[in-house]
Amino acid sequence: MSELDDLYQEVILDHYKRPRNFGVIDAPDRRAEGDNPLCGDRFILTLKMRGDVIEEVRFKGAGCAISTASASIMTESVKGRPRAEAEALFDKFHTMVTSGGAAEDLGKLAAFAGVGEFPIRVKCATLAWHTLKAALEGTQDTVSTE
Repeated sequence: MSELDDLYQEVILDHYKRPRNFGVIDAPDRRAEGDNPLCGDRFILTLKMRGDVIEEVRFKGAGCAISTASASIMTESVKGRPRAEAEALFDKFHTMVTSGGAAEDLGKLAAFAGVGEFPIRVKCATLAWHTLKAALEGTQDTVSTE
């Protein structure tokens, strides 16, 4: 394993053990639920918007190391960003984990670049992102990666 792989593994484990932005927002502007029945990952994502900007974002639930770390890093990555930037970040992240797209300019999210080698784990890594997209779109149905 390379030093970079070791670093990425440490980042994922750190966010799994100590997730950032964990919990729910009182009186959120947006809310969505995500479920990965194959792995057992289940999250509730709440957002507080200021105009078109994601002012606050939190997630609550339980999941494997990949899904929890992805949700944690995602919340750090989109907090304070306009909706359009968060959606563009979703697209870059999704491309990286599903088809080996570039990890540059993704910061800590680059830790998930190797997930694409394990197709079953892609669903874990993208659950929080699909849930974010649903929250931004106001979708009421539970998001599922199945």
